[in-house]
Amino acid sequence: MNTHIALLPFLIPLTGAALALLVRGNRVVQAGWTLGTLLTALAASGYLLYGVWVSGQPVVFQMGAWVAPFGISIVGDLLSATMAVMCQLVIAACVLYAMGSKDTVVTYPTFYPLVLTLTTGLTGGMLTGDLFNLFVFAELLVISGAVLTAISDDRSGVEAAFKYFYISVLAGIFLLIACGSLYISYGTLNMADLAQRIAADPGQPLTGVALVFLIAFFMVKSAVVPFHFWQPDFHTTAPTAISALLSSVVVKLGVYGFIRLTTLLFVGHAGLRVLLVILGVVGVFFGGLGATGTHNAKRMLAYSTLGQIGFMLVAIGWGTPLALAAAIVFAFNHALLKAAMLMLAGYLASRAPVKTAAFSVIAGLGQYAPVAGILFLLGGMGLAGIPPLNGFVSKLMVFRSGVEVSDYAVLALLGAGSLISLVYVGRAFTRLWWEPMPAGSKARPDGDRLYAPALLITLSLALGVWGEPLVSLATTTATWLTDPSNYLKVIALQ
Repeated sequence: MNTHIALLPFLIPLTGAALALLVRGNRVVQAGWTLGTLLTALAASGYLLYGVWVSGQPVVFQMGAWVAPFGISIVGDLLSATMAVMCQLVIAACVLYAMGSKDTVVTYPTFYPLVLTLTTGLTGGMLTGDLFNLFVFAELLVISGAVLTAISDDRSGVEAAFKYFYISVLAGIFLLIACGSLYISYGTLNMADLAQRIAADPGQPLTGVALVFLIAFFMVKSAVVPFHFWQPDFHTTAPTAISALLSSVVVKLGVYGFIRLTTLLFVGHAGLRVLLVILGVVGVFFGGLGATGTHNAKRMLAYSTLGQIGFMLVAIGWGTPLALAAAIVFAFNHALLKAAMLMLAGYLASRAPVKTAAFSVIAGLGQYAPVAGILFLLGGMGLAGIPPLNGFVSKLMVFRSGVEVSDYAVLALLGAGSLISLVYVGRAFTRLWWEPMPAGSKARPDGDRLYAPALLITLSLALGVWGEPLVSLATTTATWLTDPSNYLKVIALQ
């Protein structure tokens, strides 16, 4: 396979963003161009994933023909290619939703270019093999996401964007400190080269400092407690299309980072694995209880993400091939379901007398939206882990991996956390479709379109009924991750 293919998943949206500005005078053309660009990037990512899976070898492109570790490596292995496909699939669905949205913000000439630059930052962060360039891509992601939230129709968007921006600046400082510490200690920031040098000499004085700051950086990116406080406001006030991708795929950059930490840079670090299990359990309960107690549908789903990320962290902390496969399947399934559920919440808000997702306003609106009700019920079943949705497959894999490592105390806690998810999903469905509407309220005759959430829920259902392709991909990826020698050989020795 031509190594240049590793560049296309992020170069296509970056180029598309620049060209989208040239057609900013025509909203329909710009939206169509953006969707086409994302589908093209998705096809490139899919081709990369297929090639890597079939060949059994990562695809590596060395920028400027500088060999590793002196140059910048772009790496398409099974993990990064799978994550790129997942992210771009959901972002394309979010653009489809935006095309049928009533939000004023989607008519702004910079809206779609910013979505494409956000895609560039997220995809590039997954594909880079260099820690400093992870910082560069993460900053592009932060700037794009913050601006898209600040220009939201919701007046609280500016406040939420500032919260996110400043905590992300702090996270960027964390990553730079980690980069500096590692460079001083080992003279490289190439992740494959770093992995070999850390394994050969883990006792450097600043290695522990670097690990602490890397953990803090990825905790912010994945909204792990106690670095979660920006997330509910940010995801609640963002335009629906943007909150859907923020809460479903943007937080996966942190999950991706934790997988790389435990399977590449700090393999066998028992303390890191124990910490991830503890943080995961805390997140499951904190997110679940927060979702149960909130009074806004989008905010409920934002808190729910904290709990779902918790399941992934526990699986990553266990670190067996089955557990890593479970984390990957869980991440993919959560991306589809959470994006769809937030779109459905946005759809109901668009039908409300006052555009808001507050339960006090949208209660009973489901009576006028039977199709949305069916989709919401299916999506909620998936989040709670009830068959036949794919959420059941991922939770079953997590519980099986817990049995494999005999961590029954944590399994019991995860079981209790799953029951909490049933509570808040059931409560939301009851309020939206069974309670009467507030006195004097009347549903708007028209609202956002349901094409995108219907597509994602259908895909979730398909992966629940026939989950073999995704499970097989995740299992093969986990096998790669538990034996990083192929990654190291292909990259560090070029």
